[in-house]
Amino acid sequence: MIALLQRVSRARVDIGGETVGAIGAGLLALVCAEPQDTEAVCQRMLEKILKLRIFGDEQGKMNLSVQDVGGGLLIVSQFTLAADTRHGNRPGFTAAAPPEQGRALFDHFVALARRRHPLVETGRFGAEMAVHLVNDGPVTIPLRMA
Repeated sequence: MIALLQRVSRARVDIGGETVGAIGAGLLALVCAEPQDTEAVCQRMLEKILKLRIFGDEQGKMNLSVQDVGGGLLIVSQFTLAADTRHGNRPGFTAAAPPEQGRALFDHFVALARRRHPLVETGRFGAEMAVHLVNDGPVTIPLRMA
């Protein structure tokens, strides 16, 4: 599983001009399932995201997690994180999980997040989405779980 985390002061996802998910300060998590991923991988990825200390403490040092600061979590599926750009100029996406598996793992990941964190919003799997964010810092962290 691949995730790209962005610490945000606010973020939202629009589909067809309608906002389907929005948070204030917190994390925007773009996530991509890979064919070898399992529900256990989803669990480990979520634990890492929730505990990652990338928010500032009283001294401005990155020492607090999204849970510590009570921030929101906006989860958006993004299969393009698995892009293979090694050959030619058109990315390949065969490293991403097939749509049925990707949807099942995304749904499982979101369900886990909602059980573990009080404020979870999402985009919509497979939809054309417009993601709006104000990156705070900027802080952008790539993660990969196997």
